[in-house]
Amino acid sequence: MISVDGLAVEFSGKTLFSDVSFVINENDKIALMGKNGAGKSTMMKIIAGVQKPTRGHVRAPKEAVIAYLPQHLLTEDHCTVFDETLKAYEQIFEMRDRMAFLNSELETRTDYESDAYMKLIEESSELGEKFYSLEDINYDAEVEKTLLGLGFKREDFQRLTNEFSGGWRMRIELAKILLKKPDLILLDEPTNHIDIESVIWLENFLINKAKAVMVISHDKAFIDNITNRTIEVTMGRIYDYKANYTHYLQLREERRAAQIKAYKEQQKTIAESKEFIERFRGTYSKANQVNSVERMLEKMTIIEIDEIDTSSLKLKFPPAPRSGDYPVIVQHLSKNYDEHVVFKDASMTIERGQKVAFVGRNGEGKSTMIKAIMGEIEFNGQCDLGHNVKVGYFAQNQAALLDPSLTVFQTVDEVAEGDIRTQLKNILGCFMFSGDDIDKKVAMLSGGERTRLAMVKLLLEPVNLLILDEPTNHLDLRSKDVLKDALLAFDGTLILVSHDRDFLQGLAEKVFEFKEKRVLEHFETIDAFLIRNRMESLKEIEKKG
Repeated sequence: MISVDGLAVEFSGKTLFSDVSFVINENDKIALMGKNGAGKSTMMKIIAGVQKPTRGHVRAPKEAVIAYLPQHLLTEDHCTVFDETLKAYEQIFEMRDRMAFLNSELETRTDYESDAYMKLIEESSELGEKFYSLEDINYDAEVEKTLLGLGFKREDFQRLTNEFSGGWRMRIELAKILLKKPDLILLDEPTNHIDIESVIWLENFLINKAKAVMVISHDKAFIDNITNRTIEVTMGRIYDYKANYTHYLQLREERRAAQIKAYKEQQKTIAESKEFIERFRGTYSKANQVNSVERMLEKMTIIEIDEIDTSSLKLKFPPAPRSGDYPVIVQHLSKNYDEHVVFKDASMTIERGQKVAFVGRNGEGKSTMIKAIMGEIEFNGQCDLGHNVKVGYFAQNQAALLDPSLTVFQTVDEVAEGDIRTQLKNILGCFMFSGDDIDKKVAMLSGGERTRLAMVKLLLEPVNLLILDEPTNHLDLRSKDVLKDALLAFDGTLILVSHDRDFLQGLAEKVFEFKEKRVLEHFETIDAFLIRNRMESLKEIEKKG
């Protein structure tokens, strides 16, 4: 059992939340909910022990293992996937090595009566009790099973982690967490970077094998499937429901309806009491009653109605300057990392004003092609940008690349030029950064807030080729809809990479499919492509049956 007692977080004179207390029991599967910026990620970091609260404590048994998967992370660049994942057992290996050292010392030393020798015996006895009580498992086999479950292939195991996209690095960290078999798993937006097959695998693991879990996610189906409890962070406090997400939404509406009813009744009582006081204030026979009513009003706690998040993103891309007829021309392009071929002999031509989608499973080369178009990597073949092409690029890890030491305003002020600098506060306001928010440090922002801030930088100068690699990660449902509408209205050329089917539908008129080391061009809308492939998949299932 892990207890959270009286947590409070304050910064820049503002209270994020205060006096928050709850208990996490074994086998609790908790969805941590609340609007962007309410403090969900901050609370999770405090429970994980990576951030300190202003006041309060998190108490856990001495031997409890708490594992935390943050939104943004980096694995080492000079380590293989297998070796990086094997670090999950680092503490066990350190214990094993220490035991070997202690046993060697005890066998070779002869100062049996010395204090130092007695300390060796004590440490060996204490450590041995821990080490030999551990379950005897095949570490390599466990690593292999977990990596395969998360979508890696055996040939990936000896590849360096720097050959993988941010999404695959996220899976490596997730594998390390799952292998530790922790008492509490903390997951902050775990499904943003993994495909549907891996989401299903993760769901099954969390439901059937994990102990306590706390998760932040905008994926409704995922949290509905795995959670049995919902903690909502709102207006600086929490509400705790023994219910999954869908049931919680119903209960929250009932709670708010009851609050509104109680608030109206209280306001009616207050109005009637004030009218009574005004009417009989000077009446001697009513003096005691007047005083009593006044004291009642002074002691009354005004009922608060839970806030509804009425803020919304306002997004419109500036008119696109005219480019040449063909903003992107790729001819016979190939890319490999040593023996690993990403794709070969790929060609594509994208016309001015076209909106195209790059689709395919993780690791098939979508982000690699974008890096080639942006000139960020070396490759074989030809890749040219057309006449007068001005690129706006949102990388998959764009939000993580923001400088955490800068404020929101400084982040955009350092890249803005010309007349638009006078409009920065208005632009930030359109992205839901108003008042004191613009003075917040980037380090204090939630994942959704960082993504919105990274989007602001795209608007600071007109572009005619927008390249967006997974732009909806960390955005809530309303913000996704607003971004989609803005992209539909954008009059330039668009290249879009996304796993979000709802977001893709209606957006792209041509599809480039990355599959089995090839890039296939489909002259159809994304809707037609998705419908056709779903039918193909169903036929494949029928054939297997």
